Amino acid sequence: MAQERFCILFPPLVLVLLVLDCVQPSLAKESQAEKFQRQHMDPDTSTVTSGYCNQMMKRRNMTVGFCKRKNTFIHETLPDVQVVCFEGTVRCENGKLNCHQSTSKMRITYCLLKEGSKYPKCDYETQQLQKSIVVACEGN
Repeated sequence: MAQERFCILFPPLVLVLLVLDCVQPSLAKESQAEKFQRQHMDPDTSTVTSGYCNQMMKRRNMTVGFCKRKNTFIHETLPDVQVVCFEGTVRCENGKLNCHQSTSKMRITYCLLKEGSKYPKCDYETQQLQKSIVVACEGN
């Protein structure tokens, strides 16, 4: 009896899981490097408007289920950011020692959730800056 139920329910369950796998974004499957690029890299942007953070935080899936409080977008090439891993070591916010600070200033946009803004209406302040960055480096 139990085996019959299993045989009846198993094919539809597999089908549902396959559909969910195709429909759901693969955010859980991304590597740390891919997550960093999704959340922080935007090398092709030269002009930033006041609505930049609202658009980018949504576009890059940082307002799904909650509003990420702050984020930095780097407007430099990936090789320019990767080279920071060979520059000065600094302590990370989490206490680890795999963070590195750039010796040169980089073009960045700092996004900060506005006071009183709540999910699902995530509203951000956009601030364009030129400053050194700190990145955590692991492996390649």
